[in-house]
Amino acid sequence: MDISRIRALRGPNLWSRRTAIQAIVTCQGAECAIEQLPGFEARLRERFPEVGHLVPDDSLDPVSLAHVLEFAALGLQAQAGCPVTFSRTTRTIDAGVYQVVVEYTEEDVGRLAFERAEQLCLAALNDTPFDLAGALGELRELNEDIRLGPSTSAIVSAAQARGIPFRRLTRGSLVQFGWGSRQKRIQAAETSLTSAIAESIAQDKELTKRLLHAAGVPVPIGRPVEDEDDAWRAAQEVGLPVVVKPQNGNQGKGISVNLDNEERVRAAYRLASDLYDDIMVERYLPGHDWRILVIGNKLIAAARRDPPTIVGDGAHTVRELVDIVNSDPRRSDGHSTSLTKIRFDEVALGRLAEQGYSADSVPPLGARVALRDNANLSTGGTATDVTDDVHPELAAAAIAAAQTVGLDIAGIDVVCETILRPLEEQQGGIVEVNAAPGLRMHLDPSFGKGRAVGEAIIDMMFRNGPNGAPDNGRIPLVAIAGTNGKTTTSRLIGRIFEAGGKRVGMTSTDGIYVQGRRIDTGDCSGPRSARNVLMHPDVDAAVLETARGGVLREGLGFDMCDVAVVTNIGQGDHLGLNYITTVDELAVVKRVIVENVAPGGTAVLNAADPVVAGMAGHCPGDVIFFARDKANPVLATHRAQNRRVVYAESGALVCQDGREKHAIPFSRIPLTRNGSVGFQVENAMAATAAGWALGLSWDIIEQALAGFVSDAVTAPGRFNVFDYRGATLIADYGHNPDAIEALVRAVEAMPAARRLVVISGAGDRRDEDIRRQTEILGQAFDEAVLYQDACQRGRADGEVVALLRQGLAQAARTRHVDEINGEFLAIDTALARLRPDDLCLILIDQVEAALAHIARACGR
Repeated sequence: MDISRIRALRGPNLWSRRTAIQAIVTCQGAECAIEQLPGFEARLRERFPEVGHLVPDDSLDPVSLAHVLEFAALGLQAQAGCPVTFSRTTRTIDAGVYQVVVEYTEEDVGRLAFERAEQLCLAALNDTPFDLAGALGELRELNEDIRLGPSTSAIVSAAQARGIPFRRLTRGSLVQFGWGSRQKRIQAAETSLTSAIAESIAQDKELTKRLLHAAGVPVPIGRPVEDEDDAWRAAQEVGLPVVVKPQNGNQGKGISVNLDNEERVRAAYRLASDLYDDIMVERYLPGHDWRILVIGNKLIAAARRDPPTIVGDGAHTVRELVDIVNSDPRRSDGHSTSLTKIRFDEVALGRLAEQGYSADSVPPLGARVALRDNANLSTGGTATDVTDDVHPELAAAAIAAAQTVGLDIAGIDVVCETILRPLEEQQGGIVEVNAAPGLRMHLDPSFGKGRAVGEAIIDMMFRNGPNGAPDNGRIPLVAIAGTNGKTTTSRLIGRIFEAGGKRVGMTSTDGIYVQGRRIDTGDCSGPRSARNVLMHPDVDAAVLETARGGVLREGLGFDMCDVAVVTNIGQGDHLGLNYITTVDELAVVKRVIVENVAPGGTAVLNAADPVVAGMAGHCPGDVIFFARDKANPVLATHRAQNRRVVYAESGALVCQDGREKHAIPFSRIPLTRNGSVGFQVENAMAATAAGWALGLSWDIIEQALAGFVSDAVTAPGRFNVFDYRGATLIADYGHNPDAIEALVRAVEAMPAARRLVVISGAGDRRDEDIRRQTEILGQAFDEAVLYQDACQRGRADGEVVALLRQGLAQAARTRHVDEINGEFLAIDTALARLRPDDLCLILIDQVEAALAHIARACGR
């Protein structure tokens, strides 16, 4: 068994909406049917009993090692605690070659599961050992290290429930919510709304106390100290007992409380100064430790925090009791679980000594032994939810503290006897205000019910709009797929958005554009470019050309689109690559955007293309059909059902919804050359339908159509027309039989004394597709100039030109053929032959350079 081309599908894809690892797996001989491998399944189950049923219920094919790999990779992740359920194995057209797809929740874990699954299969095949416990432990540890922590995960889950898209930006807790200009970010419990100044104030505990005191919020008295002697002086000034703590600390590190003598004060100072530079002493407030969570201007949750404590049983030592408590599966070394393991360190030993115990003491039955004075969860403390018990005046004081510091999310530490009474009545106070507070104690407290903290944070970040509709952080998103016309349609939709005042981000085969400025070059029609546009803060609307290669390679770069446009499929393109060999298989790839239309969105489909029209049943939203022929059966049926359609009638583009019609004369759509260029008419229809689906006004749509001219600046390489000494030049990037047929129909409608064509072919197409292009051209052009372009895409020198020549062998019209090495020389050769009233179609390869070359020639 050989595994190759492992890919991560990071968005909705050909197989499902789930993220998945995809691999090409080659099996040989008996590996194609494990029933031919004596004892294999028994050996496999010895090594991994939970592998599950190996024969799918809906499969009549033999179970291969590729299938076993699938089940093993999925099962290992599931046993390691990853919530995965989807997998698939399909045979390709090549004998013994399979595509295996297995869901993952964390990409690195999914890849590691594939590796360990392969090792498991080989161990069962060769009857060698396999360390199942080690593999599962490795997967669990990796998953624990890289998955989101509980605080961030709760916020992400709340965003998902609201339909807000998210993207993890680092391996840590930095997450983007929303798209483009509507995006916001979090890092754990800190948001992009959090003030850096407020965070700085919260870190300075002395400054925080002064500000709170000035605002009338009760706080303990105290001051910063310079050294150990000054710490004791400060303790005498404020009165014992006292608290010694770092002035800029977190997670309870370096804090010592209830210090009632000089020795303990000095020892606490030394402990804190080992960790931090700036130390302060303040009056100790008796009572319990409470944490109040304020989000925006609301108290969302409150908890009583208790120090890590063990209860004696008269049999075990203190050390053994700590080990027993730490064996609780809810406790871990980090913050990924609801509780943290109790630290049994010097601080714990010191606290034991104060109570007359050592690590090896056996506390009597029922004796409660504290292992720390402070109740921070990071050192093993516990939390009890008390949200419903907080006195209104105490709640108001906590909210005032957060607003005084300026934090949008604040953890307010309160010390008092009870939260049922105001602070002033019980000499309590607020001892700290924390930025980016931990949320664990409120999400999953040790005792009491968890609170919807993630939802509260999302509600604060994404408030409802003026009409009361919930804000989902999305911007309008249009995805375009098809064989031909994608780029022109994308650009025209972008113009419609711009006419409506939107700042547009667009991806296409010739770059990424933001507000009309190209920020990246090359073929940018894949998911990475889509994600880059959706991350750009200056984008109010996204128009994403979505090529088949990116969908197969990585999936979509977004979860849902408002409008999915499929221009056409025709005879297809790039067939034979990536195991996509037929038009129907290609259509399955292209329709991925249709399958991922938002429930309230729309698919805009070409009714004249049967394969595209068949995608309508896969759309979760509405469908608008377009076709030039009003009588097209699919379109006519749709229209009869009072559903929206776009067609051509009486020299106009007509949009009809039930009995309502809106007509736009082709004379006001220059792209169509007064309706004479059929494929441009269809592109205009698709773009118009997209604008209609988005609810844009007809004035906006018509303004955009009227201002869109298919020249070398607006739509480079898309039917760009030039005048050359009285002859007409047309430059186009057409590179498949469907595009060539559409171009021929367009130029045949244009008068010309003679017609010349300049053409090369893309080497990564099938032989028959390359030949077919010149077979079509040979019926419409008098002369042809064949050229070899700069990139042969895996073909030998002269191979593409030879195929083009073969296509002209039975040409009905072409009588003169030249073969030229080099695109620009081929263009010059054709231009030298042109006379006034001739027409020359130049099928360019290097779009920008070729257009510049033609423009210079016309200028001369």
